[in-house]
Parts: sequence; structure tokens; C-alpha cells
Amino acid sequence: MDYFQSGGVRLAYKVEGEGVPIVLVHGFASTHGVNWIEPGWVETLKKAGRQVILFDLRGHGESDDLVDVAAYDRGVMADDIVALLDHLDIARADIMGYSLGAMLSLRFAMDHVERCGAVVLAGVGDKLFAPSGQIAPVVEALLADSLHDAKTPVGRAFRAFADKNGQNREALAACYSVPRDKLTDEALGRVDVPVLVVAGERDEIAGSAERLAAPFHNGVAVTIPRRDHMRTVGDPAYKQAVLDFLQKA
Repeated sequence: MDYFQSGGVRLAYKVEGEGVPIVLVHGFASTHGVNWIEPGWVETLKKAGRQVILFDLRGHGESDDLVDVAAYDRGVMADDIVALLDHLDIARADIMGYSLGAMLSLRFAMDHVERCGAVVLAGVGDKLFAPSGQIAPVVEALLADSLHDAKTPVGRAFRAFADKNGQNREALAACYSVPRDKLTDEALGRVDVPVLVVAGERDEIAGSAERLAAPFHNGVAVTIPRRDHMRTVGDPAYKQAVLDFLQKA
């Protein structure tokens, strides 16, 4: 991994392939490798003639672990994407995020549309319009002495995922403590770039891809049959939908 600085925070990144750049933004408690390399995304995009830019979010993977909740302000985390593009001397790039990574990709598109090409928001749907839920149980699970002390299914799931990926759980707890952005149809309608929203048919965390895509000026929705939040990531139908979308964008 190589490293760049964003507001004094050291973040890990790598670049693979050649062509039109696309930045991949992983989900909560994941890493660039777990979210994008292991499911075959990097090879898929490289074969399609794309330059693939990956990085570990602050508090994740090989990037700096921060325990101050304010360090995970979503606008600040979206600015990390800008800092990475600046570091690589790239004026504009496509972007794809999954789950939390999709929320950050959307914030990047809303705050820095001049740096943003096509956008893929995956693992999200109309649940983004609702207030954040289950913050306290997930934070408690992350900070508990053991997985067995997690009191809710979603808390246990995130704790198990964090442990599997060898993450700093105190840093993750700080990151998860930040409520999601409040979205409106009017604000999404100002995102004047092509947007693809992808969610699994059984993804109860995301909700409806169609509802989230509707307000965008140029939005498209794809629902992956029989897939939940975790199983959508590497699904061939998701990959094909993205390739088709990027080809037309």
C-alpha cells in the first residue's frame, strides 16, 4: 500500500490498471481488500479498461485509527476522496461505494460534483431517507468484551465482521456514532451526474433502490434478485449492471 495525507490523517491506498479512473469506497468495518479485491471487482474493472483506485477509510484497514467521533464527520470523510484525487493529480473520476462507502460517495457527489463523474451507490436504498437506527446497540457490541456480549443481531453481525477483518473496534465505534446525512428529494435532484443505485432484493438494511434513484436528475436503479446486504457485493448481476452503466454514462 501507498499513503496520502488528508487533514493530517494518514490514509492507505493503491492504484491498479490503466484507463478512465474509478474510485472504490468500501463499507463500514470492511477494507479495500475485503470489499473490492476478494469479490473480484478489481479484476473485473481492469478487464473493462478502467484504472481502479482503492483506499482504506479512516479508522479502517491500514489507515490511521482515530477515536474522536468528530474525525468521522461524513463531509470530512468525503473530503478524503478529494485529497486522494489531488494526491494522484486526477481532476475528475467515477466513483462506486458500498453501504457506508455509498453514503460517502453520495456526499462526495453532492459536495464536489465538479470532481465527480458517474456514481454507483450500492448496498443502499430508501432507508437513507430515515433517521439512523441502532447506533447504540452496534457501538455497544463493538466495545463489548466479547461477541457473546452483543445484545442485538445487527450488533453481533457488525462485531463479528470487525473481528474477522482485524479492525480497531474503538475506531469503528467512533465512526458508527455519526448519524447518517439527512437527505431530501430536492437535494438529490441537484446531483447532475449519472447515478446507479444497486441493492439486493432481500437487503433489509438498504431498502428500495428504486425509491432512492427516483429523485436524481439521471438516476437508474437495479435490484439484485435473492440477495441480502452481504451477498450482493460479489454477485455477477451487480457487476454486469455496473459495467453496462459505466459504458453508457
